Amino acid sequence: MHLRQATAADAATIALLHAESWRRHYRGAYADSYLDGDVVADRRAVWSARLTAAGPSMTVLAEDGGEPVGFVHVVFDDDPRWGSLIDNLHVRLSRQRSGVGTALMSRAAEGIRERASGERRYLWVLEQNTAAQAFYRALGGQCVQRASVSAPGGVASRLRGSPQKLRFSWDPAQIAARPSALGKEDPSVR
Repeated sequence: MHLRQATAADAATIALLHAESWRRHYRGAYADSYLDGDVVADRRAVWSARLTAAGPSMTVLAEDGGEPVGFVHVVFDDDPRWGSLIDNLHVRLSRQRSGVGTALMSRAAEGIRERASGERRYLWVLEQNTAAQAFYRALGGQCVQRASVSAPGGVASRLRGSPQKLRFSWDPAQIAARPSALGKEDPSVR
């Protein structure tokens, strides 16, 4: 597996990975009409903008034999209290539980150490996505807050009901106590 900085040319690839993940994990929280309809086009627009904009962020793409298998997007120093935002982490279903997510989280941590003002970091995960929550807990994350999900693109009809999300946080003391969790790059990844 190879990790590399994503470029604007990767927008369509990342959008497709993102849409596939949402279609699999966001059913019940997002409207079926959105997930089965324009989610790929919506994500393509979002990623085209993100990957061409200058700003305090990074997007890392994981590839295996040239095939995209996952990505992570980090916004450095996003929040004065919570630190850098791990805004997206998505791994192709066939590659989950194979180390891709851990490698991407390690690369995110490395980027935060290099480019952010501190090591504190957080992310949001859907309350219904219990598998992701277990993964974040295994990496030392703690659930610290519950909130309503914001509609993608601000379009309320894209939500189904009133889904909830959970904030997971890692602080420097947790990271120091668990150096293998989000702190060191996986030596098997090149």
